[in-house]
Amino acid sequence: MVGAGCGYQFSGKGEAFPQDVRTVFIEPFVNRSRDVGLEGDISSALKGEFHRQGQLLVVDRLEQADAILSGVVRAFDRRVVAVNRNAEVLQYEAALVVDITLRRRSPDAVLWQTRGTRLTEVYSASRGAVVTTSPEFRSGTLNPSDVRRFTDIQLTETLSQDAKERLMEGFARELHHRLVERF
Repeated sequence: MVGAGCGYQFSGKGEAFPQDVRTVFIEPFVNRSRDVGLEGDISSALKGEFHRQGQLLVVDRLEQADAILSGVVRAFDRRVVAVNRNAEVLQYEAALVVDITLRRRSPDAVLWQTRGTRLTEVYSASRGAVVTTSPEFRSGTLNPSDVRRFTDIQLTETLSQDAKERLMEGFARELHHRLVERF
């Protein structure tokens, strides 16, 4: 996974994460991509990561929160990054672009904000391009024997879904890290 940010803006630059912020409400992200349901995937990944890490308690109701995390999915796209000499696709890159804001509920104030954060994940598109010993493959849902049984279309769809899940998990991990550890 590759993460690159365009235009990070930290309103508390150089300061520690606010000690009085202990609970967070995660608003459903606005989804401006063509990938229906992506906002739910992001919310689930964020809630799971925040629960695992434990530094901030995720609450279900806005009025219980010290802070509100919101965001906009600007894009979720896939593009070809490698082809063979017969112009057959070997690899795709999935890219997620988001804007994120953490604001204090009361009084309403922006604590942290980023625009155009871009995360990418490369995945195979044909049996010949799959490396079954790679960490990405091993962390997915396929076994090496599945690769031989699937058509390239079935394999690409499965690997695309695995890449999407890795992007969501990586996004949640990176966001939590930026908020809590590198505020």
